[in-house]
Amino acid sequence: MESVNDTQISAFLLLGFSKEPELQCPIFGLFLSMYLTTVFGNLLIILAVGSDSHLHTPMYFFLVNLSFVDICFTSTTIPKMLWNIQTQSKAITYSGCITQMYFFSLFAVLDVLLLSVMAYDRFVAICHPLHYMVIMNPLLCGLLLFVSWIISVLHSLLHTSMVLQLSFCTEEEIPHFFCELNQMIQLACSDTFLNNMVMYFAAMLLAGGPFLGILYSYSKIVSSICAMSSAHGKYKAFSTCASHISVVSLFYGTSLGVYLSSAATQSSHASTVASVMYAVVTPMLNPFIYSLRNKDIKEALMGFSGIAALKRTIVLGLKKCP
Repeated sequence: MESVNDTQISAFLLLGFSKEPELQCPIFGLFLSMYLTTVFGNLLIILAVGSDSHLHTPMYFFLVNLSFVDICFTSTTIPKMLWNIQTQSKAITYSGCITQMYFFSLFAVLDVLLLSVMAYDRFVAICHPLHYMVIMNPLLCGLLLFVSWIISVLHSLLHTSMVLQLSFCTEEEIPHFFCELNQMIQLACSDTFLNNMVMYFAAMLLAGGPFLGILYSYSKIVSSICAMSSAHGKYKAFSTCASHISVVSLFYGTSLGVYLSSAATQSSHASTVASVMYAVVTPMLNPFIYSLRNKDIKEALMGFSGIAALKRTIVLGLKKCP
């Protein structure tokens, strides 16, 4: 098969979900609504936490950063897909594809690391409550966030620089709705053994490692909760972890589903559809999970939106009525 140097490729074609013209409008509407929900939902979390001084704690500090990362995560893929549907073009430039791949990988890893840091925060809060504010001081919180960013940036730089060394065949079609690392490696005509080895090793290290850390943290949390004598104390301790457990389960569950579906069917279309779950649906649902299962966030959202003030005004008005 004829091969060309990667620098000579001007563009790739993102095949997306379907080639049927009549399906493009429903797909556009669906993904536009999901993207707007993700952006506004996570933005509300950020603004609500920022406006309530009672939520300026390590737990909500990491939640705000998770919401910011989720906005960036979906913004690396969905706007380009919507633009392609709107302009009836499947093209993405070579540099645009590399850039999209870099940022998608960066924010995906950062999502995983932040979830593991949040699990450690809950571990300290429940297992060492008297020393929580001493251990989770602003310096440590900033350091954990900084290290997470550095690891994510270096990981993405490594994969991007390795992809830049590959040569690509004349086949430039990517059977996905964004430039995904694995798809890029499969398109290459040059030897990709090292790329695959690094990709799978990094996946085990940066996905499996944090997951084991989360399991360890929650094993200690469960032990501490079971040792509590008060039923109210058990409920309160568990309620502070419920939202995080739901988000972790959703993220890792959908990621595992993508892997199993692609391995079982060997179908690029099935893998593309399944990847929507962790790339789009999970960031969209995170704000709902935290707002519905967290009393403090619900109160902060009500206060930020003015609902609480409106309720107080109505109650005071009713009391003044004869």
